[in-house]
Amino acid sequence: MPSIEETASVVLLAPLKNSTFRSIFFASQLSSLGWLMQTVALSWLMATVSTSDVMVALVQASSTLPAFFLAIFVGAIADNYSRRMVMIVGRSLMMAASAMLTILMAFGITDPWMILAFSFLDGCGIALSDPAWRASLGDLLERRHLPSAVTLLNVGFNTIRSVGPALGGIIVAVFGPLVTFALTTFGFVAPLTALWRNKWTVKASPLPREALMTAIYDGLRFTAISSEIKATIVRGTLFGLTGTSMLALLPLVARDLLKGGPIDYGILMGGFGAGALVAGLVNPPLRRAVTQELLIVLACVACAACAISLALTSSLIIATVCLAFGGAGWVTGWSGFGVNVQLASPRWVVGRTISIYSAFTYGGIAGGSWLWGIIAENHSLSLSLACSAASSLVVAALGLKLPISNRLESELEASGAFDAPVPALDLKPRSGPILVTTEYAVADENADLFLEIMRRRRLVQSRVGARQWTLTRDVQQPSRWLETFRTPTWTDYHRLHHRLNEADKRLDDELKALSVAYDLPRTTILVERPTAARKSAPVPYVSQK
Repeated sequence: MPSIEETASVVLLAPLKNSTFRSIFFASQLSSLGWLMQTVALSWLMATVSTSDVMVALVQASSTLPAFFLAIFVGAIADNYSRRMVMIVGRSLMMAASAMLTILMAFGITDPWMILAFSFLDGCGIALSDPAWRASLGDLLERRHLPSAVTLLNVGFNTIRSVGPALGGIIVAVFGPLVTFALTTFGFVAPLTALWRNKWTVKASPLPREALMTAIYDGLRFTAISSEIKATIVRGTLFGLTGTSMLALLPLVARDLLKGGPIDYGILMGGFGAGALVAGLVNPPLRRAVTQELLIVLACVACAACAISLALTSSLIIATVCLAFGGAGWVTGWSGFGVNVQLASPRWVVGRTISIYSAFTYGGIAGGSWLWGIIAENHSLSLSLACSAASSLVVAALGLKLPISNRLESELEASGAFDAPVPALDLKPRSGPILVTTEYAVADENADLFLEIMRRRRLVQSRVGARQWTLTRDVQQPSRWLETFRTPTWTDYHRLHHRLNEADKRLDDELKALSVAYDLPRTTILVERPTAARKSAPVPYVSQK
């Protein structure tokens, strides 16, 4: 009989059986290692060419801000264009920025604003490729393997983050920033090669591509309507804000509380990475044994225990063990949030929901790093860690109000079956706005049940693109009800029906069962036409003289 550890590792590594995923995954780990090394080199280079502490701090900010500000745009792009090509463009931008930085460095050009500019371009490449890569998981893998895939991505990045900065520091110290930039540039070749050599089939939509602003609006609207995704975003943002103190303040812990140096810092990061790796291995069986909400609570408690322990200990060994628990909680939390967003999002909008989730969580991590740093600077490091620990426990308790669901087997995918009505008018794809009305006849004794079904129908229709949805009742014939909504264009009306899944369409059967008229429900589709008076041509003035 295989041991629990062997079974857990088999489940976690199941996505790697897919050759395309395996190739891109390992290539991405290599490029992540190079990017982390380059970040260290850029920070060191900025510290040598600029005397401003603000400019040094802006190196980190310039690489993360694009993911925050461009998230919703790149999410819409990932949902409307080939995700593989979006990833290629993003990775190419990163490689081009790194290559130009290497060339300019070779010629001795090291202007501080140039450093920030290329760091910003790197961040734009990450912001473009990362949502497309995460959204592609559902295209490459079976739905049951998505939790393991998301966990693998988190384990891989946090493991690389444990060794990347240390390795980058060694290379910068021995060979200098130029060699680091050159190695990073070659590292970006790996994911580009993997993406170029591997193609995967994505179910094509029979409808034309959405306009960018419409896609953004639909993504924001879907996210605002989905209670699951909203809860995940709120908890994930607060988890990042409170838990990031472990990493943001770790250099200060090594220097001030442990009285150590760079080697001690590397040991502490190694403990964090080891905990992340172990948590990744046991995450699949834990997901089957306990609820997702309990896992999130345990993750928050682990991060809180790590932070308060770091505040109270002066032992390197104890601090390393505590960071192993912190790393386990960090990976468990992010894996849970990431999986929930993936499984709560249908394929047509998953790029946008992942991008919105990433924007808020990146913002939470950045805000937390600033907040705990301010408290540590103005008060004390121990107080900052203690406050973050208490805040993590508050995030755990927030589950009573905003629980994370245990969505594992539910299917949100669109059925794709829709018998489009044949219009008598010559409607163009962009004709509109379209007004849709559906008439119902419901007996008084079934009115409450009808309203309950219509509440669900309103959420369903609004989630897939219906606008200005209303339900009205005839004051003279109380059994007569009228459902009304609009879509911007004729194509958007088609797109709405293509997004409905089988569970959504079963509401139609429930409504038909309540009808007291054989010819109802009856749907009428109208196109709005402008009725404003046209401006008449100006009458020329004729002199009477």
